[in-house]
Amino acid sequence: LVKVIYILIGAGALDKLNTKKDLFIFIGFSVVCVGLLAVMRDLGTALIFFVTFLLIAFMRSGDFKTIILAVSAAVFGAIFAIRFMPYVADRFKAYRHVWEYAQAEGYQQTHVLTFIASGGLFGVGIGNGFLKQVAASESDLVFGLVAEEMGIIVAITLALAVALLVVYARAITTRSRSTFYSISACCAAGLLVVQLTLNIFGATDLLPLTGVTFPFISAGGSSVIGCWGLIAFIKAADERTYAARRLSRHPEER
Repeated sequence: LVKVIYILIGAGALDKLNTKKDLFIFIGFSVVCVGLLAVMRDLGTALIFFVTFLLIAFMRSGDFKTIILAVSAAVFGAIFAIRFMPYVADRFKAYRHVWEYAQAEGYQQTHVLTFIASGGLFGVGIGNGFLKQVAASESDLVFGLVAEEMGIIVAITLALAVALLVVYARAITTRSRSTFYSISACCAAGLLVVQLTLNIFGATDLLPLTGVTFPFISAGGSSVIGCWGLIAFIKAADERTYAARRLSRHPEER
């Protein structure tokens, strides 16, 4: 839900404000949001917010200097986190070496990879998997759980269904009712794809494990409600959603 609010505030502010001063205000607002998430040790969500900020800022200004500056600051923040947050350093230590830490930091990823392989193309059947015995199997590791029980084909199909939202969001930018809706729709879709990427790649050791949910699939009521809110906004940005209402008011357009 906080992600929905962030997109609405960010896109709404940049839709009305055009000067560098206004852009810096939005940057400051984003820094506060990401900083509070970092203090709460929710670095996965902080990373999602940061990438969403980059999307909003670039779509509104097209200024690569701002993007480069923001990425540089993020790299510095990541180094700081690794240096002063031991649990973050442990995850980076195990990254790409999970089999060497199979009974420690790499415990979850090694089990995900093992059970994805055992599930094969069509899975072992719903409820017959063993990954469900591992902590966070229904949230952070749900991609592996689906792949084991329902098959890698179903798991990849679910991932593609979410990823293709970007194609739909990009297509409706030319027919949105305003810049606000265009930016918001693209960034909402981008947020879902970034979250999806962190979930799948983190669980399969292609990225460090961040502990974010798989949109619409992971357990958690607030996560599902937030994702549906983003989908509803993407749909609302499409001008065709209001075609019937417009034609009823202006029948001469038929």
